[in-house]
Amino acid sequence: MINTTINQFLTKQLPNLKIAVVGDVMVDRYVFGDVSRISPEAPVPVNRVSKMKEVLGGAGNVASNLSNLDCKVYLGALAGNDDHGRLLQHLLDADKIDTTGLITSDDRSTITKMRILGDRQQMMRLDFETITDLTSGEEAQLASWLENLCKSGIDGIVVSDYGKGVCTPNLLKKIFSLAKEYGVQTIVDPKGSDWSKYNGATCITPNVKELGECVGRKLENDDATIVEAAKSVLGNVDLDYIVATRSAKGITVIAKDGRTWHNPATQQEVFDVSGAGDTVVSMMMTCLASGLSMRLALHIANGAAGIVVSKVGTYPIHRSELLDLWHSFKHSIQSKPLYTKEEMKELVTQWQSKGETVVFTNGCFDILHRGHITYLQEAAQLGDHLIIGLNSDASVKRLKGETRPIVSEEDRAALLSALQCIDGVVLFEEDTPAELLAYLRPNTLVKGGDYKIEDIIGRESVDNVEVLSFKEGYSTSDIVGKIATMAKEGKL
Repeated sequence: MINTTINQFLTKQLPNLKIAVVGDVMVDRYVFGDVSRISPEAPVPVNRVSKMKEVLGGAGNVASNLSNLDCKVYLGALAGNDDHGRLLQHLLDADKIDTTGLITSDDRSTITKMRILGDRQQMMRLDFETITDLTSGEEAQLASWLENLCKSGIDGIVVSDYGKGVCTPNLLKKIFSLAKEYGVQTIVDPKGSDWSKYNGATCITPNVKELGECVGRKLENDDATIVEAAKSVLGNVDLDYIVATRSAKGITVIAKDGRTWHNPATQQEVFDVSGAGDTVVSMMMTCLASGLSMRLALHIANGAAGIVVSKVGTYPIHRSELLDLWHSFKHSIQSKPLYTKEEMKELVTQWQSKGETVVFTNGCFDILHRGHITYLQEAAQLGDHLIIGLNSDASVKRLKGETRPIVSEEDRAALLSALQCIDGVVLFEEDTPAELLAYLRPNTLVKGGDYKIEDIIGRESVDNVEVLSFKEGYSTSDIVGKIATMAKEGKL
């Protein structure tokens, strides 16, 4: 089920999303060179420049990420009528970003950040900026632009606040009011210690330092500290989620209702963390706007961030890279035909600790057929993970007779585990799965046929019981009978 959901998101939903980005846009300029000596003029390294590169930064990097994911992107921001502003417009046009919300002015300069790199390491950053808040006229212009977008139909709004003057309290209030009125998801990349200005946002994406600034103290980067700090913020600010980015510790999500999810960082070589937060913002926005669960959004965003930090400089994630990552992930998974009860219990506990639901069904599954497949696919739709309790050979023999099973337990387990909708198979020796259910404690028990719920064995060990209909015309007994008849008639 999860495989199907992620594949559908990457291939079908992303290209149809319309996202507005409002915030502080800038140009990121990179100067690359080699350092091999100290200047004779002063005790400083000499960087022998080999090339320069300019890319979109700040809100522009968020917009670029979204555009490279094949979303339709609209940018609302400020820039100057200067050389850097013209370069900014060129970069935005190259990424096919709609700039009808970009306000340019002779009284402003375009924010530019120049990073000097030697041997792939940052040596220095030079900031060219003059910080001034929006005028009342500019606030009204951006608010009107966004309202028209909401009326025409957009799927999400990203607020990229770098504290450079665009995200004024008045404009933010209007943004969240429009989002509520039109039912649009909103995500904020915050700045500063007062997060009350973000009241009404769906979620906010601070790093550990920013979360610490909000609660007024330096935070240790451990799970308990991050969760406690986030919950204290959620008690005072109207937000649904806090998505805390934690560098090497990955990402932690804390919901207003107290649920938490942790996702460790992917194991990649880190060259540059510039823009990684923007990538997380972009991915979370697209996932939530597509209706994905927070757990899946977290998984996808973390994978995307792992790609970005392995690059040098601000780098927008591409949809093709996510597709490649997902395909390589699927191909790298080695299905384990059988889990022990203890191994399966550990998996169930791990999944449930992340807020994921576990569905259980059981059976002999001797000679796997279309009826089985349809039933299992339907069962998988009832939760996040489907596990199978498989009758052992001895158990099948007691239930079905001396001639069964036809297919051994090892082979039956291997066939089941190869199905994309199944996350694990565990054997049980008893005639019923009651003991196994009491041990594993999954969330949902599924049975096929015309059972009455009160007659289903093991129902007391789960939260929910579901009964699904079998696809008519398919049974192992019928297949065995047909083979026997054909053999008797000499047709085999």
